[in-house]
Amino acid sequence: MRLKSAAFASAAILLAAAPGATQTAPAIHGYGGLALSPAGDRTATIEAQGNRGVVTLRSVADGRILGTLDPCPSCGYAGLTFAPDGGLVFLARDYKAGTVALDHADARGAVRTLATIRGIAQTPRVSPDGKRVALLVTLGANKESGATQAGVRMIGEIGEQNDEQRLAVFDIAGSNVTAVTPVSPQGRYIYEYDWTPDGRGFVATTALGNGDNNWWVATLDAIDAQSGAVRQIAKPATQLNQPRVSPDGKTVAYIGGLMSDFGSIGGDVFTVPLAGGTPRNITQSARETVTTIDWTRGGLRTVSLAGDQVRLGTLVPGRPVAPGFAKAASATAGDGRAVFSADGRIAAAVVQDYEHAPAIYAGPVAALRQVTHDNDAIQPIASARSVTWKNEGFDVQGWLLGPRTAPTAKAPMITMVHGGPSAASTPNFYTPASMVAQLIGAGYYVFYPNPRGSYGQGEAFTAANRRDFGGGDLRDILAGIDAVEKVAPIDDNRLGLGGCSYGGFMAMWANTQTNRFKAIVAGAGLSNWVSYYGTNGIDQWMLPFFGKSMYDDMKAYEDVSAIYQAKKAKTPTFIYVGERDIEVPPTQSIEWWHALKDNNVPVSLVIYPDAGHCVPAPEQSRDVTKRAIAWYDTYVKAAK
Repeated sequence: MRLKSAAFASAAILLAAAPGATQTAPAIHGYGGLALSPAGDRTATIEAQGNRGVVTLRSVADGRILGTLDPCPSCGYAGLTFAPDGGLVFLARDYKAGTVALDHADARGAVRTLATIRGIAQTPRVSPDGKRVALLVTLGANKESGATQAGVRMIGEIGEQNDEQRLAVFDIAGSNVTAVTPVSPQGRYIYEYDWTPDGRGFVATTALGNGDNNWWVATLDAIDAQSGAVRQIAKPATQLNQPRVSPDGKTVAYIGGLMSDFGSIGGDVFTVPLAGGTPRNITQSARETVTTIDWTRGGLRTVSLAGDQVRLGTLVPGRPVAPGFAKAASATAGDGRAVFSADGRIAAAVVQDYEHAPAIYAGPVAALRQVTHDNDAIQPIASARSVTWKNEGFDVQGWLLGPRTAPTAKAPMITMVHGGPSAASTPNFYTPASMVAQLIGAGYYVFYPNPRGSYGQGEAFTAANRRDFGGGDLRDILAGIDAVEKVAPIDDNRLGLGGCSYGGFMAMWANTQTNRFKAIVAGAGLSNWVSYYGTNGIDQWMLPFFGKSMYDDMKAYEDVSAIYQAKKAKTPTFIYVGERDIEVPPTQSIEWWHALKDNNVPVSLVIYPDAGHCVPAPEQSRDVTKRAIAWYDTYVKAAK
């Protein structure tokens, strides 16, 4: 359905979610939460069986199914992790009851519940001796963990109570524990952790106070498994992720870098003595971004984004990463981008790209191979090519997606800017219901640039947009559009722009910097960094980028705020945001809608009820897709 432009002009809506029309999607078989046994001979995943997901065990050698586990037909499963003896620990969440069961399956497949948590829980890890399981628990949680999730309503006394994610420990041989007593102290939020090899404690990334906000200032700490006593190991100058302890118990490794979103992990590898000290960067100046580490008996193993390729590797401190399996694709697993056997010889990951649906790859680190074939018959919707270009001394990369058969005439193109800004657009297989697939089906090309500030070319490239939001990165994107116009039949007079989160900021900001685009779609964007600093729930992420708080350097925040240059904006814009978005509050979208409306720029704003960051709910996402494509059809496809 094509909506008339008049229907979009100056319409601010609080929309009751409507599914909208969708295409019938192919039955893509998913492999969720991939875990690998310590021996490297079996994988565990969450896979569809009928109309729900069950825990599925497969052989690494040939991918065949060895068995399934489904002890709670009303539950959703997560947190798959193997024990040293080959048993499996996992979480079974009963959303209706508001509980999470910590379950253990022995080698025969017999399942016992070790604990029942009233709240939410994640990341179970079995102790080195196989006798205990640690778990992150949030008792009586008010919201899902993470700043991208829908926030609690802003009522009552603000800022006085926060959900607390704490460590709890349970005996594998014990009976079901229903009165859970965390080990780690109250008031301290635990993000990630690893057992020490002696089983006496943990290393963890932790912070006091608000867990959604303070990840960006978390410290690396040791926690005693009996008393819960906390000892600081290091307070790094970088943000940190994935703490891992060496097998000899002397050293901690972690990923550190200029990370702007929890879960969007990327940086260099640092090591520091477990006893405490100054962290040392052991991958400094590398031209790749490390996204996953594991410290196996065979040494450090890594997963990196190197240009357009995901790459597994072996890391010896003081030497460059020795590359292993590499592919122009994306890789995922339950605990990072890949999982490794205890000796580090075998790895496994779910691999996909724009033209190949997901499959499990497994085998030696240097030579993973595809072992599942459930999706081999599914045909891709798009053709894809990696495009590289140079701009202002930087080597920049992006992905160009188009129809399988090239058009005979020039076609319109939509540029999609990723969020972050510390992140990257990497290959994913799209179903017909996705916005990208529908854009390509409607005759558009889609361009995913990875400008400066992105992952994939080392930490210096990632940090190149400090105090320069919307500057060099926007110039990189515009130069990238020039590059793709040289290799594909793109109509420069019919270009559109879109993005969510930081991509939404770029979409709003670009409206004040260039008239090259005929239409813009801005999701959860930032229009005013000054007011954003004072109203968002995660202000700590901004300090490494701006250098100072907004109150100490207001001009730096004003200089990159679209709202201060609103008179320059001419491009018709569709804006969408979640009502309960704490990462980028809806007031940012309202400010920009109001500015465009007052300046007589065609604009539409939709605020989706109860939604969090970038409106993840499926029925609401379908409505976003329908409205966005109608917007592009009206202002881009029909442009002269």
